[in-house]
Amino acid sequence: MQRDNRTWVSEFILMGLSSDRQTQAGLFVLFGATYLLTLLGNGLILLLIGLDTRLHLPMYFFLCHLSIVDICYTSSGVPQMLVHFLLEKKTISLARCGAQHFFSLALAGTEFLLLGAMAYDRYVAVCDPLRYTSVMSPRLCVALAAVSWLVGLANSTVQTAITMRLPTCGHNVLNHVACETLALVRLACVDITLNQMVIVASSVVVLLVPCCLVSLSYTHIVAAILRIRSTQGRRKAFGTCASHLTVVSMSYGMALFTYIQPRSTASAEQDKIVVLFYAVVTPMLNPLIYSLRNKDVKAALSRILMKTSELKH
Repeated sequence: MQRDNRTWVSEFILMGLSSDRQTQAGLFVLFGATYLLTLLGNGLILLLIGLDTRLHLPMYFFLCHLSIVDICYTSSGVPQMLVHFLLEKKTISLARCGAQHFFSLALAGTEFLLLGAMAYDRYVAVCDPLRYTSVMSPRLCVALAAVSWLVGLANSTVQTAITMRLPTCGHNVLNHVACETLALVRLACVDITLNQMVIVASSVVVLLVPCCLVSLSYTHIVAAILRIRSTQGRRKAFGTCASHLTVVSMSYGMALFTYIQPRSTASAEQDKIVVLFYAVVTPMLNPLIYSLRNKDVKAALSRILMKTSELKH
């Protein structure tokens, strides 16, 4: 059937966060600085793990993948937001919108699954340390990472295919900062029951299942920590787990609240906050929480800096 130009659009107009020029200038500086910190932090993690063989362990293998996901995820949307802060008319072509939707959704799904794999790794390390090396074998680590990437890509392929085919009857103004699933579905002028079913099914696969795995893993981890006789040891273990669990809880919680009930009355402003959290805040915080506070990573950084200093002299 031939497409009617009055039904399908060739570009979308993004309303963004604010129409005030001064506010946009401030957001440009804030998001630009955050983006640079994200690239530097995650890039440093990749460099340290690549150069120091002592970090070639399962935990840091998953951290490498997490850093790659964070760099790619934030790069799929933030540069466009920065450009739009400087433009009067914030447009994005249908093709670019589809590409952005695909990559952001694929990378977000992969990250949620990787967090589940990392939680399992921590569970084995804390609850079964004597068998850790044999359980978390290189083959299992590669398999868990591969499944995370493949499921994330498959999920994004299905969602992008059924979302981008929706006619909008000429409506092309997206009340959002990016081409996000719920914002695109809201513009549709046809029945979206199939889309809603796919969103819920997708949320179960890439959000609810990994979230349950993380919750189960940390329940066993906390139980193991409580059996530690040393008060200082318990405090140290809880401090490490608490920071990880806080970010994981926020990540899964916000996503489940937004996507598990697509018929909910959640406002577009709430959707914007969720997307900004995942695209801007989380990629910047992950290196700090998972790596740069880690004593092994700090030691690796010190060794590399000392080697660099010695080479200069």
